[in-house]
Amino acid sequence: MPTAPSPSSSAAPEPAPGRGPGGVFWRTFLLIAILIGASLGAWYQSFRILERGPRAQQAAQLIVSIVNLTRSALIHSDPEKRRALLIDLAQNEGIRIYPLEETDRLTPLPNQAFLRMIDQYVRTKLGQNTRMTLGVNGQPGLWVSFFIEDDGYWVAFDQSRLDSIPRVQWVGWGAVALALSLLGAVVISRLINLPLKRLATAAVAIGRGGRPEALPAKGPREIRQANASFNAMVADLERIEADRALLLAGISHDLRTPLTRLRLEVEMSPASEEIRNAMSADVEQIDAIIGQFLDYARPLNEHSILSQVDLAALVEGITSARGETETLQITLHREPCALVRGNPTELQRVLLNLIENARRYGLTPGSDVGQLDITVKGGDTPVLEVRDHGPGIPTDELERLKRPFTRRDSARSQADGAGLGLAIIERIARRHHARFDLLLPEDGGLLARITFPKSPSN
Repeated sequence: MPTAPSPSSSAAPEPAPGRGPGGVFWRTFLLIAILIGASLGAWYQSFRILERGPRAQQAAQLIVSIVNLTRSALIHSDPEKRRALLIDLAQNEGIRIYPLEETDRLTPLPNQAFLRMIDQYVRTKLGQNTRMTLGVNGQPGLWVSFFIEDDGYWVAFDQSRLDSIPRVQWVGWGAVALALSLLGAVVISRLINLPLKRLATAAVAIGRGGRPEALPAKGPREIRQANASFNAMVADLERIEADRALLLAGISHDLRTPLTRLRLEVEMSPASEEIRNAMSADVEQIDAIIGQFLDYARPLNEHSILSQVDLAALVEGITSARGETETLQITLHREPCALVRGNPTELQRVLLNLIENARRYGLTPGSDVGQLDITVKGGDTPVLEVRDHGPGIPTDELERLKRPFTRRDSARSQADGAGLGLAIIERIARRHHARFDLLLPEDGGLLARITFPKSPSN
């Protein structure tokens, strides 16, 4: 069906640059967060190792003081008041005194460096025969032995006396430090990602045919240089586009005058009617090619006024006006309402180009008549489909035929186009932020599909 290509890039809306799990922002944030987490972990381990010795010594000194004071109190107290002293220590200080028996069942200390350091220090101060355990006869607590003459005793008190800083407090401090670090990582990532995001957004705007705002000349030297180079590139592209459009429009306009004279000379020529008809057909073909040049040279104006268009009604109007011809039979499948935001004139040009391409190159094999199915779908993303039942094209030529001034070899012999039909369709689709695709149905032919973005009123 179509023979004239357009730019191969798709005009479907792109996701916002830098967002998503694979964006620059998240990669930078995760890298900084991992480095901060590793630094906090290393700091915590270093702090624990460095403060373990002083804290163990402080806890051991407290245990030694309690044991010595308890032993002195028992030695120098009145035997009649000793029982009351033991009750007072248990109630007010949480210190319990028990006789040491050889049959006592002991709970050994766990293999922890902190407890081993305390045990070693306590034995140094109280004697190597001193025993420290975390339970006696199934009763938990911190138990330390001492002797008065030949009698052995246990001093039992709460194990929490060994903890100088509660674990909950450690967790709270760590959470605050981690939260502040992650907040700093977010700020740093945004500062790094913002210039790249601006550059990516501007590049996407250029790809859609628009004109992005000039990038700011601020920030580090490398960012300023990149922004200045990008702004210069945008200006150069605009100048090249304007010169190209002016050149094509000027050439096409200048050719219209001699074509008008040629038409007049053909009509007044004494040649036979057959020759005059052939010459007139050549003139009309040249005029059609010039019209394609003008359509393709028309610049894309991203800020032009677009209105809400009922695509179904527009397509029905065009197909009704053209009707069926001897070489083309059109079947329309439409939904009641398919609203898009666009320019009615340009959308008509899209449909007319597709119909003309089908008439030229989409004839049913073995027949002089082409069957053309036009489908309009509504919903959140309206779709326009134009399908012929012709010979189709090879799969590897689908993208090549979307380039300007490109036609299939089989179409060159017909010499009735400049290879701009699909290029014009692609440019108009890009201006409407729509996606233009060429597809090959399984049962043959060629399908041209234009998928429009969601209309604000849908």
